[in-house]
Amino acid sequence: MVPRISPGLQLLLPNAVLACALAGCSFIVQGLWIPDVHVSLRFAAALAVVPVFMKARSLWRTFLDYREMKKLGGVRIPQLPRGVKDAAAPTDYFVDHRRRMMEAYGPTHTASRYGQKIVFTTEPENVKAILATDFNNFVKGEFFHSAANSVLGTGVFNSDGDMWKFHRTMTRPFFTRERITDFEIFVRHADAAIDKISARVRENVPFNFEDLIARFTLDSSTEFLFGNSVDSMSADLAYPHNMQPPLGYQRKKTSSDDFVQAFEDAKRVVATRLRLGGFWPLAEMFRNPSQKPMEIIDAYIDPILQVALEKKRLLKGSPTPTEKDASTLLDHLVEYTEDQKVIKDEIMNIMVAGRDTTMATLTFAVYLLAEHPHVLARLREEILGKFSTNQLPTYDSLRDLKYLRAVLNETLRLFPAVPGNVRQNIDGMLLPSVDRQTGKQHYLPPRTLVSYSVFLMHRRKDLWGPDAEQFDPDRFIDERVSKYLTPNPFIFLPFNAGPRICLGQQFAYNEMSFFLVRLLQRVAGIKLAPDAQPPKSRPPQAWSQGDGRKAVEKVWPAAFLTIFVKGGLWVSMEESDSSAGSGV
Repeated sequence: MVPRISPGLQLLLPNAVLACALAGCSFIVQGLWIPDVHVSLRFAAALAVVPVFMKARSLWRTFLDYREMKKLGGVRIPQLPRGVKDAAAPTDYFVDHRRRMMEAYGPTHTASRYGQKIVFTTEPENVKAILATDFNNFVKGEFFHSAANSVLGTGVFNSDGDMWKFHRTMTRPFFTRERITDFEIFVRHADAAIDKISARVRENVPFNFEDLIARFTLDSSTEFLFGNSVDSMSADLAYPHNMQPPLGYQRKKTSSDDFVQAFEDAKRVVATRLRLGGFWPLAEMFRNPSQKPMEIIDAYIDPILQVALEKKRLLKGSPTPTEKDASTLLDHLVEYTEDQKVIKDEIMNIMVAGRDTTMATLTFAVYLLAEHPHVLARLREEILGKFSTNQLPTYDSLRDLKYLRAVLNETLRLFPAVPGNVRQNIDGMLLPSVDRQTGKQHYLPPRTLVSYSVFLMHRRKDLWGPDAEQFDPDRFIDERVSKYLTPNPFIFLPFNAGPRICLGQQFAYNEMSFFLVRLLQRVAGIKLAPDAQPPKSRPPQAWSQGDGRKAVEKVWPAAFLTIFVKGGLWVSMEESDSSAGSGV
């Protein structure tokens, strides 16, 4: 349930009570010990007790951390010097400022953000410790819980300990091979999306592929979750900003529009909170910006949930349902529990993961294919060598498309759907990473926030070779697999790793593969449409003078929890000869 008072007041009230208690006790004690002092001086001294107490507590914690560090034989993690600006400029390439900090101060360093210390790392051995070997010592933590709670609740992505195990155990049985290889849902929604593309090809008009694929993934995921699609694909595609729509055109508003917008707004709130650090509630002093979008989302989910619960009650006394009887994830969850909050939290978590990973990867895959026609031609050759123009792919037949999987993996390497994540350690420890000068391991104090960037790690030349920033799917097929990836699998983490590895990983691969096959069965060419791109979302001219991918990027990557293209991905497509008379 959304809190009734704003997050800012929730943060301030307990601290205000503590401050008043300290000041009040000080004032009373002074009156007992030194009654002759003027009341105004006693009052001033009482107020001064609060910051003195806070500073003393901070110094005591620093001393305890130093003592433990010496005991363990570690060294402090390098910290950015005072005066170093640790913030991205509005026109920076995505996380480019963090890359600069990594190059200057090492791949593991500490920075202070709004008074809160955060350790940043791109070292695979540290990420392996966080996600696998020291898994029990790392949790999502209070900071992430508080920032995401009003949107994700206590779902699998925002819980720790027993609650996380409960959600994981509850959801895992639904992702069986039998379920994730049933492509019936994909067929319906992919064909609807490609029909939209067909219409634009006939008009010879560019379209926003990111918007289209967002609808495809939302419709697929809501049908998978609820058995009912929000039918966002029924809305008309927008026309480019620089083109006059056909006479009489008026974009039809659908019932799903509010849900789609609310879903995006809710994610944006969480992402903004995470960027602001531990004092994010101060930016929400008088209102909770997640409240309105979550009310819209709840208004859609609640009636569906009530129907599912009522269905379960009506079936009581019938033979115990089997796993096969649960046709949707919601059916499965209500068999597991009748706690509406638990069910709703889990649905929201799975929806974010199930929709956004696929949406982001397909968007950037099409972008990269448009930029590399030779890869597109080779991929089409593989697809058309396996399937006729109208033949539906199956799970087993998709497994034979090695180059398709390589294209998806290379897309996930350069543009991982979740570009970074955060954890908090419980106890102090030594990280596997070592100090450049002393060779000693880095000491991580208790309850420290650790942010690891998969995006930057995937582009490190010392991990992937000198061509790490180039798009080359062959790196997942040729000798580079055994040279780089096989000896160090934690350099590639598009779906997380360890006990928290994504349950829907294979489902996502299936959905992405299916859509690309259906698309390229009917589309022979893809081109970017830079003139259709909204002007404010075009990459700054200064990027072309930069290095690496920044110099060649034709779109502006950004992220709200998951990565996306700023302003959308505007493309035009060319129909294949075999489908010229039948749609695309």
